[in-house]
Amino acid sequence: MSLTVTTWSLEQTAPTDLLPAAAPEGDDVRIVRAEIPSPEFSRFLYASVGGDIRWTDRLSLSYAQWQQELGQPGVETWVAYERGTPAGYVELAARDEGVVEIVYFGLIPAFRGRRIGGHLLSYAVRRAWDLAERWPELTPTKRVWLHTCSKDGEHAMDNYLRRGFKLFDTKVEQEPDVPTPGPWPGA
Repeated sequence: MSLTVTTWSLEQTAPTDLLPAAAPEGDDVRIVRAEIPSPEFSRFLYASVGGDIRWTDRLSLSYAQWQQELGQPGVETWVAYERGTPAGYVELAARDEGVVEIVYFGLIPAFRGRRIGGHLLSYAVRRAWDLAERWPELTPTKRVWLHTCSKDGEHAMDNYLRRGFKLFDTKVEQEPDVPTPGPWPGA
């Protein structure tokens, strides 16, 4: 059984492209960089955010593979916390020639629809644009890009467009229709 999946690639080509969202009012939302690469924590975030929307590409990675991915220069994980509880995350990755990819971005289901996503994305885009300040061996950022697909949350594309991202590519492919793994099997 297969599933038709549309993937959209979006980009910003200048820091002034960002149209930031306001921080959620009344909530104690903090965004903190996980400065120590932790396969356990990153896998928890990945499975918790993407388990209900069929994020499966990293589930089969070994501990060493996670460590390798997270330990590369210019790879950063930023985590949104609401009142001390992880609410979502973004993973940034430096690519060649001043390109930064937002590799993963999303919220744990219980935190969706609460205005945290726009705030987290705005913060992440700022961190993508100033990535070379934290990694001086890297080329300053010239472009920030990401992709989203029809399997992602219903507000994902709108959030990206509202933050000033511009569409530059669309692909339609067939993928295996796998069950949603949840943050743990059966969830």
